[in-house]
Amino acid sequence: MSFSTTLYNTFFRRNSIFVGTVFAGAFAFGIGFDTGATAFFDRWNRGKQWKDIRHKYVEAAEEEE
Repeated sequence: MSFSTTLYNTFFRRNSIFVGTVFAGAFAFGIGFDTGATAFFDRWNRGKQWKDIRHKYVEAAEEEE
């Protein structure tokens, strides 16, 4: 019961603190989800993206000039 009382008094008692907590949580979740999704996409498509194959074409173009 002590934990729930402390949680209520800290985050839910005042509306302004509750709204701020929701916004901060949503912001943190958005950053974390974006980072995780980008890491998954990069891992799934390794070797198929421009950043992975750029060295083949950029060096070849510089040598031809």
